[in-house]
Amino acid sequence: MFRLSIYTIFLLFINSLVFSDGLKVLNGDAHQEMMTSYLRNLTYEAFDLREAAYEELKTDAQLLEHQSRMKQFFIDQLGGFPERTPLNAQITGKLSFDDYRMEKIIYESQPNHFVTAVLYLPEGRAPYPAVLFPCGHSNNGKAEEAYQRSCILLAKNGFAVLCYDPIDQGERYQLLKPDNTPLIGGTIGHTMAGVGSILVGRNTAMYRVWDGMRSIDYLVSRDDIDANRIGCTGNSGGGTLTSYIMALDERVACAAPSCYITTLRNQAPQDAEQNIHGQIAFGMDHADYIMMRAPWPTLMCTATRDFFDIKGAWYAFRQAKRFYSRLGFAERMNLVETDMTHGFSTQLRVGMTRWMLRWLRGIDAPITEPDFPILADEQMQCSEKGQVMLMQGARSVYDLNLELEEKLAQQRKSFWADNPVDKVLDKVRELAGIKALEEFNADIEIDERQKWNDFYVNKIILKPEPGIALPALFFTTGSDNASNEVILYLNDKGKDAALEEIEGYLREGKKVFAVDLRGVGETVRPSDGKGFNLHFGMGWQDYFSAYMLDKTYVGMRTGDILDCAQYIQLLSVEDKPLKLHLVSYGETGPSALHAAALEHDMFASVKIKNSLISWSNVIHNTMNRNQLINTVHGALKYYDLPDLAALIPEEKLSIENPVDALGEPITE
Repeated sequence: MFRLSIYTIFLLFINSLVFSDGLKVLNGDAHQEMMTSYLRNLTYEAFDLREAAYEELKTDAQLLEHQSRMKQFFIDQLGGFPERTPLNAQITGKLSFDDYRMEKIIYESQPNHFVTAVLYLPEGRAPYPAVLFPCGHSNNGKAEEAYQRSCILLAKNGFAVLCYDPIDQGERYQLLKPDNTPLIGGTIGHTMAGVGSILVGRNTAMYRVWDGMRSIDYLVSRDDIDANRIGCTGNSGGGTLTSYIMALDERVACAAPSCYITTLRNQAPQDAEQNIHGQIAFGMDHADYIMMRAPWPTLMCTATRDFFDIKGAWYAFRQAKRFYSRLGFAERMNLVETDMTHGFSTQLRVGMTRWMLRWLRGIDAPITEPDFPILADEQMQCSEKGQVMLMQGARSVYDLNLELEEKLAQQRKSFWADNPVDKVLDKVRELAGIKALEEFNADIEIDERQKWNDFYVNKIILKPEPGIALPALFFTTGSDNASNEVILYLNDKGKDAALEEIEGYLREGKKVFAVDLRGVGETVRPSDGKGFNLHFGMGWQDYFSAYMLDKTYVGMRTGDILDCAQYIQLLSVEDKPLKLHLVSYGETGPSALHAAALEHDMFASVKIKNSLISWSNVIHNTMNRNQLINTVHGALKYYDLPDLAALIPEEKLSIENPVDALGEPITE
């Protein structure tokens, strides 16, 4: 180990201030959008292929095969569904009004996974047609004014309506503080749950869709509901769930998703449940949620000034309308647009209700929405203490993911015991999407050597594929007697974030190749340090774009590391075989572990510092910070990071200061 005096450390600090900006490799700020542009171009290519495939759907057989293929893919990517278990429904309260009444209900979509809902019931003779109403992203869930108004309007027009709280909203916040108030919720809560769900091969949407399907189970179990006349509608996040449920549950005879359907071709990713693994690569767009259910009646409710792009909505509508037309049911697919911003506005509520009347009650007549009283949040409360996680034995989605992970741990153990290493590593490559090691052919740009302190540095741009530029600094001593050892240096804060450490290696006679992997250092997206950026990292939207393209950052960055390693190997001379040492900090650690496990002969040593070293820890910790970028869908079915570490010879591997899912040091 090298030691630095206080004076030397001071000089290095001053030096870092002087040289840090001077060590910038890429020009301008456009490179901060590098990954966004790269993934957008891949998205356009995928959608061009999808468009061509869509135009080939002509015959009834082709249309039906498309529906079946899409539906099976969708279910598989959600992670499949649990078994149907007893709902154990209980009515916890009743309210009566002039021309409708309400029942407060709690049931279990999975054992001890409680759902709070309000059932609006109309006056008149039962059985009633019923509408399932999944809520959008309102903090108070079913108590949101627009959702109460929607349900009351439907009830006044002869429909039973079941409106239920989504997880992390209303009475179903999954994580509570010691004072029993929500720790996190809404879209952040959905995505936090999504991080662990991804690792076990699920999606937050699986829990959300299953809640909806079990809610329909509850409706059809009642004697006062007509099981053959079930509708579904919801706005925003409820529009997402309506789209999913109507596509996957054949009991939905009529649907009206609001303020959601557009096209992923030009829509930025949203929270976890709105991004289905591999869907862009497979060719599944928003329009397919409608086409999967054709020819059942479907109305798109849209807003001109919505952040869900209205041009994309019309694109999706046209594709779905043509699909319905080819099946001979053009009149069953329609769209209503209001000149409003995002939200379930009066015009959309009225349009939705008329659609339900037409197809579920056989009534085609103009209606209006009168004013009526709205209940306060506490009046809509179903549970005794206002949160289901305070009920005896309650289980959250985190508990359900943990239960699955504990089963998968045994599956992983058997998989490794029953298969040769080559087969195991093939599975690792497949899941993470790591390209096979081929002859090095990346484009390289090298600037002239510059003096840096007592040493020298070259600025290098390595371009492993179109659209990707990895900025690197190659530090050398300038001495002919220098060591043949090179440090491949990765730091999630950037290649020049720890110049004193780099100088220490140089004083030992080693060379240092410091590189920013994609989405790191010079290519990282700017952050406001709040909300999603705070919890999930600055590149969370790029992560989800890659996720829908069936690509992982772990896999892409592993490829970057191996490309850099191959380039460095080319610098060796015959009489001085090169010894390459891999040093990785923080977020780059999981990719470094993958690279070293797959190609450990390339590295003389591997040092992983300040890094997450267990995906299982993410599941057990519940809360996590900045771990999304390093998740691999379904990885825990087959391997965890310690399995990779075990493949690296013990004398080569050093793991220092490992951290948990929140970035806190592991002291055990």
